[in-house]
Amino acid sequence: MKVILQQDVKGQGKKGQLVDVSDGYARNFLLPRKLAVLASAENLNTMKLQDKAKKAREAAEKAQAEETAKKLEGILIKVPARAGEGGKLFGAVTTKEISDALAGQHGIDVAKTKIVLDEPIKACGSYQLKCKLGYEVTGTLNVLVVEAK
Repeated sequence: MKVILQQDVKGQGKKGQLVDVSDGYARNFLLPRKLAVLASAENLNTMKLQDKAKKAREAAEKAQAEETAKKLEGILIKVPARAGEGGKLFGAVTTKEISDALAGQHGIDVAKTKIVLDEPIKACGSYQLKCKLGYEVTGTLNVLVVEAK
């Protein structure tokens, strides 16, 4: 019996997949638990429409990520931090502070989880950080850490 999985089923497949299972397994396990629906013409068309909508949504999100990467190219973000002698910071500059400074200075919202810090920023100076915007799109952030007055 051919069914369309509504959820991931261990040993059978992922959500949205068309799989062929035994009649008893489908009738007694998958269908009563709403883990699958019969592969009727109507359900197959619904599945295809959902796939098209998902692909369109992903394309739009990728385009938005590429646009954000282009915006990030030529800008410099100044992050003020308290520092002691020799430009050493009290603590470290976090991705949240960088994200907030980016939103405040340039109006670009990038989640703090998307900013990649290889090592903590613990001194004043200029840094280049990678920003993983999704869909294999990365941007470069230029951050200047200055001493707060």
